[in-house]
This record gives sequence, structure tokens and C-alpha cells, in this order.
Amino acid sequence: QVQLVESGGGSVQAGGSLRLSCASSGYTYSSECMGWFRQAPGKEREGVASIFRHFSGSSSTLYADSVKGRSTISRDKNNDMVYLDMNSLKPEDTAMYYCAAKPPARQCARWDDYTYWGQGTQVTVSS
Repeated sequence: QVQLVESGGGSVQAGGSLRLSCASSGYTYSSECMGWFRQAPGKEREGVASIFRHFSGSSSTLYADSVKGRSTISRDKNNDMVYLDMNSLKPEDTAMYYCAAKPPARQCARWDDYTYWGQGTQVTVSS
């Protein structure tokens, strides 16, 4: 059973930084597709960043335009962790952030077919 547990959310002022962490267990595919999503009150959930890691060790990332250039997703396979480093945070980044994963046979570039979800961690950015 795949389990994802997020941490690292909190309250920060605009312009600040946060590192979100996601501890994964049971996700044992040789290749991987994992991502971060967010949902603000009254808005639909949106994909923020994803990372595809091929069993050969190569990887690729994808970012939503809203966070491109300000965020970095990374995967520590040895410790079963996924990170989202966010810089230059804006009030509009305020949302619940979710870690997600799916079987690598699915296209990692798609946002709409993730299978496994964490419970979320709240990020609040004040102006």
C-alpha cells in the first residue's frame, strides 16, 4: 500500500521560502512519477510540479506556469522523499499542498490521473 505524508507547510511572509517534504512508503516502482498539487479555498486543485524518474537514473521535471522559476521539485530515492522548494512566495501561493504519485506507466506530464495522495500540508503566505 502506497502512503504519502507531507510536512513543512506553515505561515510565511511574501517573498519568503518554504521546503515541503513528502515521505513515501510502499511506492516501489523501478521508475517513478510523483508530483505536488495545491488547492486554494474555492478553487480547483491544480498541479504544481511533477518529477519523472526513469529506472536508469535520469529524471525530468514539469512545472505549472504559476510556479515556474520559483519552485524546484526533487526526489531522494534513497530516503523515499520528495521535496518542493518554493521561493519568492506570493499570497496567491496560499493553499493546501498535496503530494501525489502514480504508476509510471501513465504519462507523467498529465495532471489528471494520479492514484496516490497524501493528506496535505497548509501553506499560508501573508502580504
